[in-house]
Order: sequence, then structure tokens, then C-alpha cells
Amino acid sequence: MLRILPLLLLLAWPAMAQRFEFVALGDMPYNVPADHPRYDRLIDRINAVNPVFSIHVGDTKAGSTPCTDEMILRSKEHFDRFAGAVVYTVGDNEWTDCHRRPAGGFDPLERLAFVRRIHFAEARSLGQRPIAVERQADLMPAHATYVENARWLHNGVRFVSVHIVGSNNNFEPRAGAPEEFMARNAANLAWIAEGFAQAEREGALGLVFAFQADMWQERTPRDDLSSGFADTVRALTEGAVRFGRPVLMIHGDSHVLTIDQPLRDRGRATIENATRLMVMGASEVHAVRVTVDPAEPGLFSFTPLRVPENAARPRM
Repeated sequence: MLRILPLLLLLAWPAMAQRFEFVALGDMPYNVPADHPRYDRLIDRINAVNPVFSIHVGDTKAGSTPCTDEMILRSKEHFDRFAGAVVYTVGDNEWTDCHRRPAGGFDPLERLAFVRRIHFAEARSLGQRPIAVERQADLMPAHATYVENARWLHNGVRFVSVHIVGSNNNFEPRAGAPEEFMARNAANLAWIAEGFAQAEREGALGLVFAFQADMWQERTPRDDLSSGFADTVRALTEGAVRFGRPVLMIHGDSHVLTIDQPLRDRGRATIENATRLMVMGASEVHAVRVTVDPAEPGLFSFTPLRVPENAARPRM
């Protein structure tokens, strides 16, 4: 009986699940405080659309903006402006890059601890109508540090947030960085594996991963031993092949709206059930509406959510 339960769930989901829409955004506000009004307008636009939830994929400030308490607390105020729920994944600008002089020369691990205290104190999202989430810290005692890694289910689709950041995922020759990377990388791999396993157990229609890093644009080759992303790309690729149903990977980092299929098998063939959405950001203060329709074989479709007043004037 237990063996046929996932099949029964899979057959039941299409009849039970309904079409829904969420919003993805990230890498904003960058130019502070100048971008605060633009970001507020975008949040107001998202509130008017009234998605089931929003996902912010990190970098709540520019890398050169000082990593002060004020900046982190200000990002919390922005999240509180969302009328619905907003799930946040951590970016490198909030902690990894804070050791740099323009960012204030902070201790990255101290900054990360502060971000966790402010944004991840409870097992729920941010926003005015938060949703409950399951946290890796609560489900996997071996990885109790990672309160930011979360998962939730909506209308038969499994969502998983994973703490993967730019700057080579903090795998850098800086005191304490390799050790931090190794521990978090192990936690992330376990969380990704569990995400696929949970989606398989419950017969999910699809699976969404949300993280910050653009793993397909970083300078370090992914198959290089010095890459902080090689393990993650491999885990996503192998998991997507086994899962066989639609997988969506949402991230930011490079600030250019991109929808493509970057995962490849060993023969370099495209993994066709895996799609990535890279959201716009930085100077482009807009978002993306993601429609999830169980009646569509691809499950996911995308519409830019633009605020005309936020548009930058082209340089001719």
C-alpha cells in the first residue's frame, strides 16, 4: 500500500490542484536610498496583483553599500510592506561580501548571524500575511544552523529555498570562508536531496527551488575543483532527471531577466523538464509573475511585472 501512495497522490493532484500565481523578484533595492521609492512602487504593484505569495531571492542592497544594522533592518521594513507573504532567500551582498572596504569591512559571519536573527526568527515567511514553512534547522538536527533553508507546499507544488550565494558561494581564500562554505554546502546538498525526495513521496506536480546565485555566469568553471557551485549543479541535474516532472529554479545575481534550460546531462543534452528563471534587478526595479497551471504540461509560465514609473531611460 505504501508503494502505491505516491502514484495515488500524483493521480489525485490534477483534480485537486488549481491554477495559481506567485511573484518572483530580487537584487533590490540597490541604489539606496534613491531606489527606495521605486521599490515601494513595485511592492504596491505586487500588492495590487495579490499573488498567493512572493519570493525575494536575495541581495537586498548593493555590494558596495555598507552592511550596517540599519540596512538589514530597513530590508525588514520593506518585507513588512508586502500585504501578503514573502519568502526571502539570503544574498551575498547581505553578508559574504561585507568584508570588503566599500561594504564597511564587517565580519561576514557576524553579519550572517544578524540576518538570521532579524529575518528567520520563526518558522514562517515574512510579510503581513505570513505562511508557515518547514525549516531545515527544525527537520535535520545535523544542520540546525540553517534556519534560512525552508520548504512549503501549495496546490500540489513543492517549494524549497536554499542558501546559495554569489561570490563563488563563499568558497574563497579568506579566513573562515572555506570552512563556512563546506558546512553550508553539505547542508544545502542534503536539503536539495530532501526536496526532491519529499516531492516524490507526496507526488508533487512540480518542484521549485529558490536561491540567490547565478551559478551559470560565475567566472569559476563549474567543473573546476575551486568552484563553489559544482556540487549544487550536479545535485539539481541528477535530481531533476530522477524526478522527471517540471522543476523550476529561480535566482537573481546577474540582474537580467532570463528564462532558459541550463542543466545538461553527461552527453550535454538539455534536461528538458528543468527551467530556470533569473529575475531582473539592480537598476531594473521590476518583478516576474509566475503562473502555475496544472492543466499545462510545462506547469510554469512567466509574465514580467513592470512598473512604468520605474523604467530607466535608455541611453541612445
